[in-house]
Amino acid sequence: MKKELRQEKIEQLINQRIISNQEELMQALKEMGITATQATISRDIREMQIVKQQDGDGNLRYFIFKANNQSEQDKLYKAINDSVTSITLVEFMNVIHTTPRNANVLAAILDDLALSDIAGTIAGFDTLVVISPTKESAQNVNAMFNEHVDLDNLL
Repeated sequence: MKKELRQEKIEQLINQRIISNQEELMQALKEMGITATQATISRDIREMQIVKQQDGDGNLRYFIFKANNQSEQDKLYKAINDSVTSITLVEFMNVIHTTPRNANVLAAILDDLALSDIAGTIAGFDTLVVISPTKESAQNVNAMFNEHVDLDNLL
């Protein structure tokens, strides 16, 4: 099956059903007659910017991350302002704490921007580790976060 068609079906499923993990997504696709490996689903999730967030009913589910015509940089600054609660510089890394369930959203934005000061990200529930190639790069990342963070969130 062509990638575009599979991803179109994935978007349909995520918008129509509560799907909270890759196994559920693979099963839903299978019910539609679409067979895909876990690696393919994982790649689709990354490419489509699918993130796991809590919905209005408290269910943890997949959503496709979209922001209304904002530049990627604007998305980053808004996400920093809205969700970052603390930032700690450690050698060539920044440990960033966010409000619950927002570390992965912030990591997805950073990964898409492919900034030269960031070698990679690791995200959990409310903690994001941003790894930089040098200490100086990590200091630049730290300064950018501190410039755009909502100081009221840092209590």
